[in-house]
Amino acid sequence: MGTLHAEKFAARRDAKVIAVADSNAARAEALARKLGCSAFTDYRGAIGAADAAAVAVPTERHFEIASTCLQAGLNVLVEKPITSTVQQAQELVALAARKGLVLQVGHVERYNATFRTLAARMTRPLFVEAERLSGFKQRGADVDVVLDLMIHDLDLAVALSKSKVTDVSASGFRVLTGDIDIANARVEFANGCVANLSASRVSQAPVRKLRVFQTDLYASADLQAGKLRYVRQAKGAIDSTEETHEKGDALADQAKAFVASIMQQKPTQVGGEDGLHALELALSVGRLVRERLAKFG
Repeated sequence: MGTLHAEKFAARRDAKVIAVADSNAARAEALARKLGCSAFTDYRGAIGAADAAAVAVPTERHFEIASTCLQAGLNVLVEKPITSTVQQAQELVALAARKGLVLQVGHVERYNATFRTLAARMTRPLFVEAERLSGFKQRGADVDVVLDLMIHDLDLAVALSKSKVTDVSASGFRVLTGDIDIANARVEFANGCVANLSASRVSQAPVRKLRVFQTDLYASADLQAGKLRYVRQAKGAIDSTEETHEKGDALADQAKAFVASIMQQKPTQVGGEDGLHALELALSVGRLVRERLAKFG
């Protein structure tokens, strides 16, 4: 992910990558040669010359690195989940506010062109259903499937509902690791919206599907293929339309938004508070799954 972030920023005219840092010196040097910048094995070596940092490291190091960068006056884009604990996330949010810096969290699906188009057309979602499945990958295995995958859809559900969470129930199982590999969560919101979310990192085929229902409209999105389908009733008949948004680049749009927020000194679309709320919800789901596993085995 660090390589991908660096490449997106390097492709921009309004930003310059001055350094990459990786504990693997050979990997850092290879990327630095490609981008024409400096390479470090310790991220602190690049802090003095930078205006901003993209933090894409294992989750347990998010707080250490992001807080060090913020303390040094750097704007920060940190991968999701924002931190390992709610307290750490609260501290990061407060630190960024005190320093007057941008703290953006890498909930990249918010910049998915298909999701953005869908969200713009939904006025009052009543039911949200999401399915996010993938094959097992070592990257991301430092956290459970809720923090690795489901957190994306928890964030999208909150963004769609525009309401506070009132109740959460969840179940899940361990399959290939010692932690949760499959999970399902039901989230209820104060305005009556309900979200049913499923995530798995032990599936054969990748799936990223989202379905949203409201009184006059049903929308189905394939966030991976960039396809949207709308169904509504029109003059007694069922009307269905389809759209394609397959040429979008959510990671590039996320980088664009980060740079724009810094240069325009405006709050980012997916800031630290959003990351904090998603983390709180994800940790609640994980806790409920573990409680159920402890009870039923």
